[in-house]
Amino acid sequence: MVTRATIEEQLSRFDLPGGGNLVSRDMIRALSVEGGTVRYVIEAPSPEIARQMEPLRAATERAIAALEGVVHVSAVLTAHGAAPAPAKAPPSLKIGGHPKPQEGSLKPASVKSIIAIGSGKGGVGKSTVSSNLAVALARAGKKVGLLDADIYGPSQPRMMGVSGRPASPDGKIIEPLHAHGVTMMSIGLMLDPDKAVVWRGPMLMGALQQMISQVRWGELDVLLVDLPPGTGDVQLTLCQKAEPTGAIIVSTPQDVALLDARKAMDMFRTLKTPILGMIENMSAFHCPECGHEAHIFGHGGVAAEAETLDLPFLGALPIDLDTRLAGDNGTPVALGDGPVAGAYAALADRLIKGGLV
Repeated sequence: MVTRATIEEQLSRFDLPGGGNLVSRDMIRALSVEGGTVRYVIEAPSPEIARQMEPLRAATERAIAALEGVVHVSAVLTAHGAAPAPAKAPPSLKIGGHPKPQEGSLKPASVKSIIAIGSGKGGVGKSTVSSNLAVALARAGKKVGLLDADIYGPSQPRMMGVSGRPASPDGKIIEPLHAHGVTMMSIGLMLDPDKAVVWRGPMLMGALQQMISQVRWGELDVLLVDLPPGTGDVQLTLCQKAEPTGAIIVSTPQDVALLDARKAMDMFRTLKTPILGMIENMSAFHCPECGHEAHIFGHGGVAAEAETLDLPFLGALPIDLDTRLAGDNGTPVALGDGPVAGAYAALADRLIKGGLV
C-alpha cells in the first residue's frame, strides 16, 4: 500500500530553480492518499511562475503514477500568492454601519451579471456549490467574482483558502482578494473570525452595500452572491438595490429542504428576480469501497419540483468525502479532475451555453 511518506519522498526529488525542491520549499498542499488514489496541489508563488511550472506538474503526476500501488493520481497547479499583509485601513473604513443614501443601483458598472445563490434553508451545501461553481466558471475562461453575503456565518474564506484583511488605501475603496482565478470578498475577512456578528437589519444592509459598491471588483462576467439562509434583509437589499440577473436555488431532495426552497423562490418572485434554475445537491452517495449508490436525502425531489414549476433543472451533485475535505483545505473540488469536478464543469458549461454567464 502506497503511503504519504512515499509520495512526499518522490515529490522531494523534483528540484526547483534557485535551490530546494517541491517539499522543502513548502509548495505541496492538500496531499491525500486514500487506497491507491493520490491527490495534491502544487502552490506556486505567483500566477506567472505557475504557468511556467505546468511541465513540472505533469512530470510529478507521471512519477507518482509509476509507483507501486498507485492507481490514480491528480495534481492541481494553483497560485495563491503570498498572504496579503494586514491592511492599514484608515479609521474611516467601518464595516456594518447603516446604509448610506444612494440613488440608482448598487451594481458596479464593471460587472456584467449578478447571480444570487439561494436556498431558503441552511445546511444544504449552498456555500459549497457557490465556491465550486465560481472555480468551474473561472476554469472555463470566465472572469468571476464571489461575494460571501452570509454575514452571520461566512465560510468562503476557509473554502477558498484565503486570509488576511483586504486593503483599503483611501478608507473608501476595498481591494478584494483573489484565489483559484476568482475575485472574492467576504465579511469574514473584515472581522475577527472568532467573534459573533451581533447586528440589526440596518447594519446588515449597510455591510452588503459596502461589499457590493465599495469593492474594486474590476471587469467581471459574473458576480456570484452566496446568500445566507432565509428570506431576510440581505436578500431584500440585494434584489431591490443590486439588479441581480437572477437567482439559482440549491436544495437537497428531501421534503423539508424543498419546503424552505419554495419560500425562497416565492421571495424572489415577489421581488421580481428571475429564477434561473434549481440544483439538487447531496443527490446520491457512492460508496468508495463497494460502489453502492445510496440516496441519503432522497433522490429526484428537486428535479420533480423544477418540472412542476416549469423551471430549468440545472443538475444533480453528489455528496462525497472529497468535496468536504477539499472545502476544509481551501482547494475546492472543482479544481481537480474527478467525477464531482466534472459535474461542476458541466454545470458551468450549461450556464455559459444558456447565456446566463
